[in-house]
Amino acid sequence: MKVNIITLGCSKNTADSEHLAGHLAKAGFEVHFDRGRNDCDIIIVNTCGFIGDAKEESVNTLLEQIEVKKRGRKARRVIAVGCLVERYRDELRAELPEIDGFYGVSEWKELVNSLKAEFRDRLEAERIQSTPKHYAFLKIAEGCNRSCSYCAIPMIRGRHKSRPIEDILNEAKRMVADGVKELIIIAQDTTYYGLDFYGERRLGTLLDRLAAESGAEWIRLHYTYPSSFPDDAIDAIARNSNICKYIDIPLQHINSRLLGSMQRGIDREGTLALLRKFRERIPNVAVRTTLIVGYPGETEADFEELKEFVRTARFSRMGVFAYSPEEGTAAYALGDPVSDDEKQRRIDELMAVQEQISLEINEQKVGKQFRILIDRREGDYFVGRTEFDSPEVDDEVLVLPHPSLHIGHFVTVTVTEAMEHDLLAKVAK
Repeated sequence: MKVNIITLGCSKNTADSEHLAGHLAKAGFEVHFDRGRNDCDIIIVNTCGFIGDAKEESVNTLLEQIEVKKRGRKARRVIAVGCLVERYRDELRAELPEIDGFYGVSEWKELVNSLKAEFRDRLEAERIQSTPKHYAFLKIAEGCNRSCSYCAIPMIRGRHKSRPIEDILNEAKRMVADGVKELIIIAQDTTYYGLDFYGERRLGTLLDRLAAESGAEWIRLHYTYPSSFPDDAIDAIARNSNICKYIDIPLQHINSRLLGSMQRGIDREGTLALLRKFRERIPNVAVRTTLIVGYPGETEADFEELKEFVRTARFSRMGVFAYSPEEGTAAYALGDPVSDDEKQRRIDELMAVQEQISLEINEQKVGKQFRILIDRREGDYFVGRTEFDSPEVDDEVLVLPHPSLHIGHFVTVTVTEAMEHDLLAKVAK
């Protein structure tokens, strides 16, 4: 039987879907990751329930697949899994009776067993990649112990649960043996890693061991948290040549009053001190962040403070989200006083500032050489990334064709032209 797994939301969902695919393939299913397919016996939609737009996309995707089911063979089944189901199972059952099964974020065994397949408890045991073969997401923990006022993730995913270092290393080694060049470290909060399992934060230890033992040529850290950022992780990034000089750290805001209301555990001064520490101890580090605009109580003065922060912090990469009120969170009681139009204006203004900064940073790279990893061929160019760029969310390098260029391989290029979000380059002589 053919199974089509459609994954929505973040890279944590991608990793979950890939492990699910491994279990099903081991049981004899033919597994695909292709939203456009309409010839599969079973369609599994791994949903996202994080914010309003993501929930809407998940529901619309389920409706699309219900229509595919109606046009297909009688044996076709549509199954909803993941975060949206965890939050709204009863509502989904009532509104979408055509769905053949609902499974939350901790019910993978029940889902696999319902399809007459064997579920293996060890996460690293089976996995089929949906990403290009040369990079993969490596999830080191599940859940979150933070209490950010706007975030529903702890309600959906539960308490933080670190995986043992040996299990993570085994999975990393297996992926590298299968051709993975770049490991992207993910969790709801990677900086909390180890505290629940070992009684102390062990992200630095994990990074050192991955760098020394996994065989990966690039290791990239995502989803860090600013409060209590472990110093040994900074040192591990700095001293290991195969750990990308890249930190993804959602800061959300800079105004101390709003950070307090958001329950982020850090204020303006602490945020600025942390950024200084990154740049002092990791030369040439690229810092990627995300920010929230329109949080309840954000005044025009608060927004101007945030905009000035973006100007002076000069992030290598940045994204901005509009505040989305989520039922059950602490901030939900604050209402949603900032209009959608005003939120969009603030997003546009922040991104305009960041685009100019990004252009200036990129212009400084013209004439310099960089080692890049080639992701794909697109039109007249091969498309790759430097160590300062994560796939799908960051800048790309467009390289004119050359005999030495191959997808999934590293190459050294010379940058010839800069744009706001991309670089043009040629293979270095």
